[in-house]
Amino acid sequence: MRKILTLLAIFIAGVSQAQYQIIIHGGAGNGLRSDRLSKEQIDEFHLSLEQALRIGDSAQQAGLSALETVSLVIQSMENNPVFNAGKGAVLTYEGQASLDASIMDGSNLAAGAVAGLSCIKNPITAALAVLESSPHVLLSGPGADSFAVAMELTKVDPSYFITESKIKGWKRWLKSHSYADTLRDFKMGTVGCVVRDREGNIAAGTSTGGMMGKRHGRIGDSPVIGAGTYANSKTVGISCTGHGEFFIRNAVAYQISARYELQEQNGQKMADWVVQKILKEQGGDGGVIGIDAQGGLIVSFNTAGMLRGSIKEGEAPQTRIFKD
Repeated sequence: MRKILTLLAIFIAGVSQAQYQIIIHGGAGNGLRSDRLSKEQIDEFHLSLEQALRIGDSAQQAGLSALETVSLVIQSMENNPVFNAGKGAVLTYEGQASLDASIMDGSNLAAGAVAGLSCIKNPITAALAVLESSPHVLLSGPGADSFAVAMELTKVDPSYFITESKIKGWKRWLKSHSYADTLRDFKMGTVGCVVRDREGNIAAGTSTGGMMGKRHGRIGDSPVIGAGTYANSKTVGISCTGHGEFFIRNAVAYQISARYELQEQNGQKMADWVVQKILKEQGGDGGVIGIDAQGGLIVSFNTAGMLRGSIKEGEAPQTRIFKD
Protein backbone atom coordinates (compact mmCIF):
# COMPACT_ATOMS: atom_id res chain seq x y z
CA MET A 1 0.00 0.00 0.00
CA ARG A 2 2.81 2.39 0.92
CA LYS A 3 4.52 1.64 -2.38
CA ILE A 4 1.33 2.43 -4.30
CA LEU A 5 0.93 5.73 -2.47
CA THR A 6 4.54 6.62 -3.16
CA LEU A 7 4.14 5.92 -6.88
CA LEU A 8 0.93 7.93 -6.94
CA ALA A 9 2.66 10.87 -5.26
CA ILE A 10 5.45 10.73 -7.85
CA PHE A 11 2.88 10.64 -10.67
CA ILE A 12 0.96 13.61 -9.28
CA ALA A 13 4.16 15.58 -8.79
CA GLY A 14 5.16 14.85 -12.37
CA VAL A 15 1.81 16.05 -13.68
CA SER A 16 1.93 19.25 -11.60
CA GLN A 17 5.42 20.00 -12.92
CA ALA A 18 4.53 19.55 -16.59
CA GLN A 19 5.84 22.33 -18.79
CA TYR A 20 3.62 24.05 -21.31
CA GLN A 21 4.54 23.91 -24.97
CA ILE A 22 3.54 25.97 -27.99
CA ILE A 23 4.15 25.26 -31.66
CA ILE A 24 3.09 27.38 -34.65
CA HIS A 25 3.27 27.50 -38.42
CA GLY A 26 2.92 30.30 -40.92
CA GLY A 27 2.44 28.34 -44.11
CA ALA A 28 4.42 25.91 -46.25
CA GLY A 29 5.45 25.99 -49.90
CA ASN A 30 8.04 25.32 -52.55
CA GLY A 31 8.76 29.04 -52.83
CA LEU A 32 10.30 28.93 -49.36
CA ARG A 33 13.86 28.41 -50.56
CA SER A 34 16.93 30.35 -49.53
CA ASP A 35 17.66 31.28 -53.14
CA ARG A 36 14.17 32.78 -53.52
CA LEU A 37 14.12 34.93 -50.40
CA SER A 38 16.11 38.03 -49.48
CA LYS A 39 17.84 38.38 -46.14
CA GLU A 40 15.24 40.99 -45.21
CA GLN A 41 12.40 38.56 -45.95
CA ILE A 42 14.04 35.78 -43.98
CA ASP A 43 14.63 38.08 -41.01
CA GLU A 44 11.02 39.27 -41.15
CA PHE A 45 9.69 35.71 -41.13
CA HIS A 46 11.80 34.80 -38.10
CA LEU A 47 10.83 37.98 -36.25
CA SER A 48 7.11 37.49 -36.97
CA LEU A 49 7.18 33.88 -35.77
CA GLU A 50 9.08 34.83 -32.63
CA GLN A 51 6.61 37.62 -31.83
CA ALA A 52 3.69 35.19 -32.05
CA LEU A 53 5.47 32.67 -29.83
CA ARG A 54 6.21 35.30 -27.19
CA ILE A 55 2.53 36.27 -27.09
CA GLY A 56 1.67 32.63 -26.45
CA ASP A 57 4.40 32.34 -23.84
CA SER A 58 3.04 35.38 -21.98
CA ALA A 59 -0.50 33.96 -22.14
CA GLN A 60 0.60 30.67 -20.60
CA GLN A 61 2.66 32.45 -17.95
CA ALA A 62 -0.49 34.38 -17.05
CA GLY A 63 -2.38 31.13 -16.54
CA LEU A 64 -4.64 31.27 -19.59
CA SER A 65 -6.03 28.03 -20.97
CA ALA A 66 -4.59 26.26 -23.99
CA LEU A 67 -7.69 27.30 -25.96
CA GLU A 68 -7.36 30.99 -25.05
CA THR A 69 -3.67 30.92 -25.86
CA VAL A 70 -4.28 29.44 -29.31
CA SER A 71 -6.75 32.22 -30.07
CA LEU A 72 -4.37 34.98 -28.94
CA VAL A 73 -1.41 33.59 -30.88
CA ILE A 74 -3.42 33.25 -34.08
CA GLN A 75 -4.91 36.72 -33.68
CA SER A 76 -1.38 38.14 -33.64
CA MET A 77 -0.60 36.30 -36.87
CA GLU A 78 -3.88 37.39 -38.47
CA ASN A 79 -2.86 40.99 -37.76
CA ASN A 80 0.51 40.51 -39.45
CA PRO A 81 0.44 40.92 -43.28
CA VAL A 82 3.52 38.70 -43.56
CA PHE A 83 1.12 35.77 -43.32
CA ASN A 84 -1.89 34.72 -45.41
CA ALA A 85 -4.54 35.06 -42.73
CA GLY A 86 -6.55 38.15 -41.82
CA LYS A 87 -4.77 41.28 -43.02
CA GLY A 88 -2.63 40.37 -46.01
CA ALA A 89 -4.75 37.40 -47.07
CA VAL A 90 -4.54 36.26 -50.68
CA LEU A 91 -7.40 37.23 -52.97
CA THR A 92 -10.17 35.26 -54.59
CA TYR A 93 -10.86 35.03 -58.32
CA GLU A 94 -12.96 38.16 -57.93
CA GLY A 95 -10.20 40.02 -56.07
CA GLN A 96 -11.70 39.86 -52.59
CA ALA A 97 -10.54 38.42 -49.28
CA SER A 98 -12.46 35.38 -48.04
CA LEU A 99 -11.34 34.12 -44.65
CA ASP A 100 -11.59 30.76 -42.88
CA ALA A 101 -10.67 29.63 -39.37
CA SER A 102 -11.21 26.81 -36.88
CA ILE A 103 -10.34 26.02 -33.29
CA MET A 104 -10.70 22.91 -31.14
CA ASP A 105 -10.44 22.13 -27.43
CA GLY A 106 -8.83 18.74 -26.90
CA SER A 107 -10.03 18.47 -23.31
CA ASN A 108 -13.67 18.00 -24.38
CA LEU A 109 -13.56 17.84 -28.22
CA ALA A 110 -15.54 21.09 -28.52
CA ALA A 111 -14.91 22.82 -31.84
CA GLY A 112 -15.89 25.92 -33.76
CA ALA A 113 -15.20 27.05 -37.31
CA VAL A 114 -16.09 29.72 -39.86
CA ALA A 115 -15.66 29.90 -43.62
CA GLY A 116 -15.98 32.72 -46.12
CA LEU A 117 -15.83 35.62 -43.67
CA SER A 118 -15.55 39.05 -45.26
CA CYS A 119 -15.67 41.67 -42.51
CA ILE A 120 -14.47 40.26 -39.17
CA LYS A 121 -10.99 41.47 -38.23
CA ASN A 122 -9.90 38.26 -36.54
CA PRO A 123 -11.53 35.15 -37.98
CA ILE A 124 -10.18 32.95 -35.17
CA THR A 125 -12.28 34.92 -32.67
CA ALA A 126 -15.36 34.09 -34.75
CA ALA A 127 -14.42 30.40 -34.71
CA LEU A 128 -14.00 30.58 -30.93
CA ALA A 129 -17.40 32.28 -30.61
CA VAL A 130 -19.00 29.44 -32.57
CA LEU A 131 -17.39 26.97 -30.16
CA GLU A 132 -18.47 28.86 -27.05
CA SER A 133 -21.81 30.41 -28.02
CA SER A 134 -23.37 28.29 -30.76
CA PRO A 135 -24.87 24.79 -31.01
CA HIS A 136 -23.11 24.43 -34.36
CA VAL A 137 -19.55 23.62 -35.38
CA LEU A 138 -19.18 25.36 -38.75
CA LEU A 139 -20.83 28.56 -40.05
CA SER A 140 -20.12 29.99 -43.48
CA GLY A 141 -20.56 33.07 -45.65
CA PRO A 142 -22.95 35.89 -44.71
CA GLY A 143 -24.37 33.76 -41.90
CA ALA A 144 -20.93 33.50 -40.30
CA ASP A 145 -20.39 37.25 -40.66
CA SER A 146 -23.80 38.00 -39.14
CA PHE A 147 -23.20 35.64 -36.22
CA ALA A 148 -19.81 37.23 -35.49
CA VAL A 149 -21.29 40.72 -35.61
CA ALA A 150 -24.04 39.62 -33.22
CA MET A 151 -21.29 38.37 -30.89
CA GLU A 152 -19.91 41.94 -31.00
CA LEU A 153 -16.61 40.91 -32.55
CA THR A 154 -14.53 43.59 -34.24
CA LYS A 155 -15.92 44.43 -37.67
CA VAL A 156 -13.86 46.06 -40.41
CA ASP A 157 -14.41 47.15 -43.97
CA PRO A 158 -13.48 44.30 -46.36
CA SER A 159 -10.75 46.53 -47.82
CA TYR A 160 -8.87 46.24 -44.50
CA PHE A 161 -7.59 42.78 -45.44
CA ILE A 162 -6.24 43.74 -48.87
CA THR A 163 -2.59 44.77 -49.14
CA GLU A 164 -0.66 46.07 -52.12
CA SER A 165 1.60 43.02 -52.29
CA LYS A 166 -1.39 40.69 -52.48
CA ILE A 167 -2.98 42.81 -55.22
CA LYS A 168 0.23 42.46 -57.23
CA GLY A 169 0.26 38.71 -56.66
CA TRP A 170 -3.40 38.46 -57.69
CA LYS A 171 -2.72 40.35 -60.92
CA ARG A 172 0.17 38.04 -61.74
CA TRP A 173 -2.07 35.07 -61.07
CA LEU A 174 -4.80 36.43 -63.38
CA LYS A 175 -2.37 36.35 -66.28
CA SER A 176 -1.70 32.64 -65.90
CA HIS A 177 -4.78 31.28 -64.03
CA SER A 178 -2.45 28.45 -63.07
CA TYR A 179 -3.08 26.77 -59.73
CA ALA A 180 -0.13 24.49 -60.51
CA ASP A 181 2.22 27.50 -60.73
CA THR A 182 0.78 28.94 -57.53
CA LEU A 183 1.33 25.70 -55.63
CA ARG A 184 4.79 25.13 -57.09
CA ASP A 185 6.26 28.61 -56.75
CA PHE A 186 4.79 30.26 -53.69
CA LYS A 187 4.19 29.81 -49.98
CA MET A 188 0.91 28.16 -49.06
CA GLY A 189 -1.49 30.17 -47.00
CA THR A 190 -2.58 29.49 -43.47
CA VAL A 191 -1.32 30.04 -39.94
CA GLY A 192 -1.77 27.61 -37.10
CA CYS A 193 -1.04 27.04 -33.44
CA VAL A 194 -1.11 24.09 -31.06
CA VAL A 195 -0.73 24.47 -27.29
CA ARG A 196 -0.30 21.88 -24.53
CA ASP A 197 -0.71 23.56 -21.15
CA ARG A 198 0.65 22.61 -17.73
CA GLU A 199 -2.34 20.34 -17.09
CA GLY A 200 -1.77 18.43 -20.32
CA ASN A 201 -4.76 19.94 -22.11
CA ILE A 202 -4.20 20.36 -25.84
CA ALA A 203 -5.88 22.91 -28.13
CA ALA A 204 -5.34 23.64 -31.81
CA GLY A 205 -6.39 26.32 -34.27
CA THR A 206 -5.91 27.29 -37.90
CA SER A 207 -6.67 30.46 -39.88
CA THR A 208 -6.24 31.29 -43.56
CA GLY A 209 -7.07 33.45 -46.53
CA GLY A 210 -7.14 30.28 -48.60
CA MET A 211 -5.84 29.74 -52.09
CA MET A 212 -4.97 32.57 -54.47
CA GLY A 213 -7.67 32.89 -57.12
CA LYS A 214 -10.06 30.47 -55.45
CA ARG A 215 -13.56 30.43 -56.88
CA HIS A 216 -16.50 31.91 -55.02
CA GLY A 217 -17.65 29.54 -52.29
CA ARG A 218 -14.54 27.36 -52.27
CA ILE A 219 -13.72 26.05 -48.79
CA GLY A 220 -10.38 24.44 -48.05
CA ASP A 221 -9.25 22.28 -45.17
CA SER A 222 -8.53 25.02 -42.60
CA PRO A 223 -12.11 25.37 -41.26
CA VAL A 224 -12.84 21.65 -41.55
CA ILE A 225 -12.45 19.89 -38.21
CA GLY A 226 -10.50 16.68 -38.80
CA ALA A 227 -8.96 17.92 -42.03
CA GLY A 228 -7.11 21.14 -41.19
CA THR A 229 -7.49 21.18 -37.40
CA TYR A 230 -7.94 18.54 -34.74
CA ALA A 231 -7.24 18.32 -31.01
CA ASN A 232 -7.68 15.53 -28.49
CA SER A 233 -5.72 15.77 -25.25
CA LYS A 234 -5.51 11.96 -25.17
CA THR A 235 -3.81 11.79 -28.56
CA VAL A 236 -2.57 14.85 -30.47
CA GLY A 237 -3.29 18.42 -31.48
CA ILE A 238 -2.69 19.18 -35.16
CA SER A 239 -2.82 22.23 -37.46
CA CYS A 240 -2.29 21.81 -41.19
CA THR A 241 -1.19 23.95 -44.11
CA GLY A 242 -1.06 23.13 -47.80
CA HIS A 243 -3.23 22.17 -50.75
CA GLY A 244 -6.49 21.87 -48.85
CA GLU A 245 -8.32 19.55 -51.18
CA PHE A 246 -5.84 16.75 -50.41
CA PHE A 247 -6.04 17.39 -46.69
CA ILE A 248 -9.84 17.15 -46.82
CA ARG A 249 -9.83 13.92 -48.84
CA ASN A 250 -7.47 12.29 -46.39
CA ALA A 251 -8.85 13.77 -43.14
CA VAL A 252 -5.21 14.51 -42.37
CA ALA A 253 -5.48 16.06 -38.90
CA TYR A 254 -7.81 13.37 -37.57
CA GLN A 255 -5.95 10.57 -39.33
CA ILE A 256 -2.77 11.45 -37.44
CA SER A 257 -4.74 11.34 -34.18
CA ALA A 258 -6.34 7.99 -35.04
CA ARG A 259 -3.01 6.45 -36.04
CA TYR A 260 -1.45 7.68 -32.80
CA GLU A 261 -4.24 6.13 -30.76
CA LEU A 262 -4.45 2.81 -32.59
CA GLN A 263 -0.79 2.14 -33.32
CA GLU A 264 0.54 3.52 -30.04
CA GLN A 265 3.48 5.24 -31.73
CA ASN A 266 4.62 8.82 -31.25
CA GLY A 267 2.94 11.66 -33.08
CA GLN A 268 5.97 12.49 -35.23
CA LYS A 269 6.03 9.01 -36.79
CA MET A 270 2.31 9.16 -37.50
CA ALA A 271 2.55 12.62 -39.04
CA ASP A 272 5.47 11.57 -41.24
CA TRP A 273 3.49 8.57 -42.48
CA VAL A 274 0.57 10.76 -43.54
CA VAL A 275 2.53 13.73 -44.93
CA GLN A 276 5.54 12.01 -46.46
CA LYS A 277 3.80 8.90 -47.78
CA ILE A 278 0.05 9.28 -48.19
CA LEU A 279 -0.04 12.93 -49.26
CA LYS A 280 3.17 12.80 -51.27
CA GLU A 281 2.03 9.78 -53.28
CA GLN A 282 -1.12 11.69 -54.23
CA GLY A 283 0.72 14.91 -55.09
CA GLY A 284 -0.58 16.78 -52.05
CA ASP A 285 1.84 19.52 -51.00
CA GLY A 286 1.92 20.88 -47.47
CA GLY A 287 2.71 20.11 -43.87
CA VAL A 288 1.53 19.85 -40.29
CA ILE A 289 2.59 20.94 -36.83
CA GLY A 290 1.37 19.51 -33.55
CA ILE A 291 1.95 18.21 -30.05
CA ASP A 292 1.15 14.70 -28.86
CA ALA A 293 -0.17 13.57 -25.48
CA GLN A 294 3.34 12.79 -24.27
CA GLY A 295 4.48 16.32 -25.02
CA GLY A 296 6.31 15.42 -28.22
CA LEU A 297 6.49 18.21 -30.80
CA ILE A 298 5.40 17.33 -34.34
CA VAL A 299 6.72 18.91 -37.54
CA SER A 300 6.35 17.31 -40.96
CA PHE A 301 6.21 18.86 -44.44
CA ASN A 302 6.90 17.72 -47.99
CA THR A 303 7.58 21.15 -49.52
CA ALA A 304 10.83 23.11 -49.78
CA GLY A 305 10.06 24.94 -46.56
CA MET A 306 7.52 25.67 -43.86
CA LEU A 307 7.46 28.69 -41.56
CA ARG A 308 7.40 27.25 -38.07
CA GLY A 309 8.46 27.82 -34.51
CA SER A 310 8.08 26.49 -31.00
CA ILE A 311 8.65 27.40 -27.38
CA LYS A 312 8.71 25.40 -24.16
CA GLU A 313 8.22 26.84 -20.71
CA GLY A 314 11.44 28.41 -19.47
CA GLU A 315 13.19 28.18 -22.84
CA ALA A 316 13.86 30.59 -25.70
CA PRO A 317 11.70 30.48 -28.85
CA GLN A 318 12.98 28.49 -31.81
CA THR A 319 12.03 29.41 -35.38
CA ARG A 320 12.71 27.68 -38.71
CA ILE A 321 11.96 28.22 -42.40
CA PHE A 322 13.82 25.66 -44.48
CA LYS A 323 14.45 21.95 -44.18
CA ASP A 324 17.16 21.31 -41.60
